Amino acid sequence: MPDPIASARADSRLLLNEVEAKALLAEAGVAVTETRLARTVDEAVALAEALGYPAALKIVSADIAHKSDVGGVVLGLADAEAVRQAHGTMLARVADAAPGARIDGVSVQRMAAPGIEIIVGGTTDPQFGPVLMFGLGGVFVEVLKDVAFRIVPLEPRDAAQMVREIRGLPVLQGARGAQPADLGAIEAMLLQVSRFMADHAEVAELDLNPVFVYPEGAVAVDARIVLAQPDEVRAGL
Repeated sequence: MPDPIASARADSRLLLNEVEAKALLAEAGVAVTETRLARTVDEAVALAEALGYPAALKIVSADIAHKSDVGGVVLGLADAEAVRQAHGTMLARVADAAPGARIDGVSVQRMAAPGIEIIVGGTTDPQFGPVLMFGLGGVFVEVLKDVAFRIVPLEPRDAAQMVREIRGLPVLQGARGAQPADLGAIEAMLLQVSRFMADHAEVAELDLNPVFVYPEGAVAVDARIVLAQPDEVRAGL
């Protein structure tokens, strides 16, 4: 794949698509679900067959920041025929909801097994520079705002503290007899994302949401990266 950041700059884009974002993160060692771009329905079926079922399809468009808002996400597709039908239905929904959007294709991935949802995010503070955020996913981050922040770059002790200072820590530790989440995998991901932010001064914002955490391991199933304006790229750390 061509350099995703260079490709976005050449297209005058600030938002990387999911395939580009995951490629960059995987190169940096961050665990992400393998995701490929399909430009036709036949490519989507072939990729789903290769990656495995159940499959998920998501619209890929530089003009659409929130895919689910325009009906651009279909989950739990069990076979080739389901992929073929979902592809056509999704494109029709998106055309109705966002008629002027340029469509590059759809992303195809095998759905990850459900786990405890967390969110890992990065942003650039005007005063402090790159900052990393961690919290439980879903309602915890949207309603309770139960998150922790640290300035990049993180040290291992910073990652450990972030995980343990949120109010939702008991959920990760195995509340009500549930299996505990792999806290070490979360800490490792925080350190990897911190290094990624430090190494990529062009990145203004980053969101891994959700990340599924298991008794062993963790994987990001969706990723969003926003580039800084060319004249606002921060100095490297």
